[in-house]
Amino acid sequence: MSGEPTLNFELSPSRGFAAIIVTVHAAAAACVAAVLPGIAGWLVAVLLLALGIFTALDRALLRRSDSVRSLLIEGPHALSLVTATGRRSNVRVGTRKHVSRLAVIVPVAHTMRRTIVVTRDMLDVESFRKLRLWALWGRVPGTAGELFASARVSG
Repeated sequence: MSGEPTLNFELSPSRGFAAIIVTVHAAAAACVAAVLPGIAGWLVAVLLLALGIFTALDRALLRRSDSVRSLLIEGPHALSLVTATGRRSNVRVGTRKHVSRLAVIVPVAHTMRRTIVVTRDMLDVESFRKLRLWALWGRVPGTAGELFASARVSG
């Protein structure tokens, strides 16, 4: 740790994100059912739709026990994930983060590779702004005085 403050982002369920996940999987299921004839097409379509529902429950609605409920940021690359059961895992942050006004996407390496998607309705406005700044610049934002002081010391 570099003496920077720890930020704790408690995630809220996102019905909009869940709807997008299920809609995209339903569209894929419809395409498969239209292209692949017979029972095989319907079986794959049902599996795709089930996968969409499962993913929405885990990633958007945060209803599974291993769903990430909280992000702890302690520095530029120091990220911990806290699940619904309270289990904390320190993870390595990937280099290809995506930041937009709608979502922050952070790939992480852990026991299995996974991508954390945080939509803007999962956090309050100020917390989402801080998460976006951390994802873009690799810094935990502080007060304006602290930022200017560190710029004078290093510059």
